[in-house]
Amino acid sequence: MSNKPWRKTVIALSVGAAVTLAPPIVVAQSAGALEEVLVTARKREENIQNVALSVSAMSKSDIERTFAKDVMDLASISPNLIIDDTAQGPGGVAAIYIRGIGVADVEKNFDPAVGVAVDGIFIGANSGGILKSMDLERLEVLRGPQGTLFGRNTIAGVLNLSRTQPTGEVGGKLRIGVGDYDTTMAEGIFNFPITENVAAKLSGAYRDQDEGYFENVFLGDDDGRIEYRSLAANVLWSASENLELEFTLQREETEQDSPPLLYTGQANSGFCAGFGYCAVSESKPITGDRYEVATGGPGGMITDPFGTPIQDPFFETDRHRDATFDADTAIVEVRWDISDTYRIDYIYGSWETEEEVINDWDGVPALMYHTTRPAEYNQESHELRLTSASDGPFNWTLGAYLWESDYEIRLRSYIGFRFDLEPYLGPGPYDFPQATAQTTDSWAVFFEGDYAFNDQWTLTLGGRYTEDEKTTRQWGVVNTERDPKETWNEFTPKVALNYQINDDAMVYALYSVGYRAGGYNGRVNSLEESITPYDPETVDNIELGFKTEWLDNTLRFNGAVFHMDYDDKQEEIHLPSDLGTGQKTVVTNASTATIQGLELELLAYPAQGLTIRANMGYLDAEYDDFEFFDGFGMVDNSHLDFRRAPDLTASLSVTYDWTIGAGNAWVQAGVHHLGEHETDFANTPELHNDSQNLVDASINYQFGNAQISLWGRNLTEEDGYTIGYDVAGLWSYASPRAPRTWGVELSYNFGDE
Repeated sequence: MSNKPWRKTVIALSVGAAVTLAPPIVVAQSAGALEEVLVTARKREENIQNVALSVSAMSKSDIERTFAKDVMDLASISPNLIIDDTAQGPGGVAAIYIRGIGVADVEKNFDPAVGVAVDGIFIGANSGGILKSMDLERLEVLRGPQGTLFGRNTIAGVLNLSRTQPTGEVGGKLRIGVGDYDTTMAEGIFNFPITENVAAKLSGAYRDQDEGYFENVFLGDDDGRIEYRSLAANVLWSASENLELEFTLQREETEQDSPPLLYTGQANSGFCAGFGYCAVSESKPITGDRYEVATGGPGGMITDPFGTPIQDPFFETDRHRDATFDADTAIVEVRWDISDTYRIDYIYGSWETEEEVINDWDGVPALMYHTTRPAEYNQESHELRLTSASDGPFNWTLGAYLWESDYEIRLRSYIGFRFDLEPYLGPGPYDFPQATAQTTDSWAVFFEGDYAFNDQWTLTLGGRYTEDEKTTRQWGVVNTERDPKETWNEFTPKVALNYQINDDAMVYALYSVGYRAGGYNGRVNSLEESITPYDPETVDNIELGFKTEWLDNTLRFNGAVFHMDYDDKQEEIHLPSDLGTGQKTVVTNASTATIQGLELELLAYPAQGLTIRANMGYLDAEYDDFEFFDGFGMVDNSHLDFRRAPDLTASLSVTYDWTIGAGNAWVQAGVHHLGEHETDFANTPELHNDSQNLVDASINYQFGNAQISLWGRNLTEEDGYTIGYDVAGLWSYASPRAPRTWGVELSYNFGDE
């Protein structure tokens, strides 16, 4: 598609928005008024209607009404947002994409492209990124590069999550529920004072899905079971009228089946031609059903490619179904109002994870390609900010940031189809160990300031200087004689100008730059790959937007158009392995691209008790240049579509509240539309997703401090893939989204909650 028609459309929409943003018409209605939505998208509390960037937000009550079990269930909050679980490891391996930009890889060598911040702490890995503890005060989705205030690896945007703070009063909430797939859950929050100036909060969550979504046709059992536990303690000390200190500790534990994968290889795949493992059709896996898997083997043992059980306790089927993920979080926050004008904020964060999983990547009864992946990851960060809040025209934020992370994985690959190795290594399966360690050190300084020329015009200028250093080590099949080290630095500016037309309408123009650090390939099979880094990638974003409220403060309508130039785009490409068989995944700076789009959001109270929320995102993402050497020659892939970049995303939610007897009832129904899109970089036909309409609904009754709810999710049972990979033409695998689920929940508030 040519970019010229789109650019004309952008100009027309921008001019049209500016022209039509006249003072709103005021009419009398028997509807509720819009509440002010406060966000911290710029590291300070502001009305969302006054912030010159694309941001969506959900409050505590909004989140509770979704019955979300994790942050993936909240993806409908924002246009041009996709959150998938890639099913590549335990604990939830997030594939978060904003405006067609994201990362879907289990390895922590690869930095995320969408920042996930929890209470101000950046989570630096995809594993564990699908947060399951939902004690949230607020969720914000910031679209577009956030390189100034949020910094490293927020090239696509940020998911900014804030948990509730201790109240200092005795009170809390208990929530219990049951659902299909033999699911039980419980969540609790308990607030209490320790002294007059010290408040505490304890929170916990438990979820046990004892029956998996998948039926294993070879074992005659279900697959996909998961048990999650979380316990957190939070203490808030008001040391004086001007000084607060907050401490948070959290422990999370996940035990689950190894995420089951579907074999989708077609007639032209190596495993189909060589071993007879063939999918039923382009849209159906080898079992004929996307919720039936074919892993395991007879006699409780994994088999070789010819069906003979491998007589080794390591390859017992039950062992291959165990996976664990543990995470520990520690946060210290200091908030000091040193005067009426200036405030200092300091945040220390630590996040440590440990995981172990045996992956069956081939999705067939035989051992074709399995791995064990014990891994440890830990990160520490420090952020110091000085913020002004004067009555004058100029206010600003100045800060410094320090980051360190360490990652180690001891990967063992078990290959059962390498018959060419039998004369040298004996009968398979063959064991290829490869361990990787990576250390990242990063520091940054940043500034952002607003200058109000008058009551209508405000100019924002900001910038961030970042320096990243990464050191890697490989041992196993490939050994590095030294520890390769590389350093990168980048300055990411921001300029915004907003014009307040009146109290209910604002327009803005924004230019911002995003930066994602370079790195080293985590999965290698040659010395050259292990010591050769890939470079950073950058995005230049131009955005024009408007924010308005209409009809006597009962309708909010916001929107933006954007144009993004993507340079040195890091691509996870799959190439033939140097070992002769199989594939390798390599990250390289392979492409440049252009991304353009439109985003609209609406919130309306058209009548008493009726709430309508809607959003729509249009995306036009194209490679300008995408060539790389595949081992045989230069390959032009500029015709390919972006992964997880549907042309259209849209959501509509309708809620109706009314009084019944001594209580209040409410019903809510919503549909989330995802246009057709690709799940793998090669646009493999069997991994393509058609458009999907995800329907959720709930019926609720609140009486006194108690509430009972019946909810359903994915009621139309859309089975689109959340992950798909073609493995160098040998086979392909995928995993579908969760099927239709339902549950009943009872909640009770007590005390001051």
